[in-house]
Amino acid sequence: MIKFDNLSQELPYQVFKEKYENSLNAKQKNIEAICISSYSSKNNEVNARYVNLKFVSGKEFIFFSNYESPKSQDFKMHNQISACFYWSSTDTQIRMKAYVEQTSKEYNQAYFAKRDKKKNALAIMSRQSSSIDSYEALKSNYEMILENNDLTKCPEYWGGFSFTPFYFEFWEGHASRLNKRETYEYKNDEWVHGFLQS
Repeated sequence: MIKFDNLSQELPYQVFKEKYENSLNAKQKNIEAICISSYSSKNNEVNARYVNLKFVSGKEFIFFSNYESPKSQDFKMHNQISACFYWSSTDTQIRMKAYVEQTSKEYNQAYFAKRDKKKNALAIMSRQSSSIDSYEALKSNYEMILENNDLTKCPEYWGGFSFTPFYFEFWEGHASRLNKRETYEYKNDEWVHGFLQS
């Protein structure tokens, strides 16, 4: 589930919350799974992957990751991302365009200290996307860290990312294929509302 904190009263955020609650009530599985797409200027390629969105705080959408991972390096080179939810229980897609940045060390530490210790062991051991000799070696390293490390101290290489959208598209699927596409784009200090052809 996604936790909401002091959610912005601006219309696209309220629409997001409404559609989230509708899908949650419809028993949507993995409702926090969001696809994040980034651009690597070094490799001149686009990458996409799913992460778990943990919080929407004010206007910020927040997830956590390894700061040395490929996506983190992409964010450093090019801080604009796109993000997409799809909730099959209500046939709803939500697309966003946004700017992404790291959360503070203080924020990361406060969150890390509250997390399940087994999850923290995974965060400490992970050298995300690095090659390994075998899956067994990965499991052995995890067990060693679980037993020997301080699992309340957030490592420097792990923490949050927050992104603030400047564009939302809310898509509703219909059997007739007359799908509804409603947009909000932030221009000149206000949200411009519109619709797109399906």
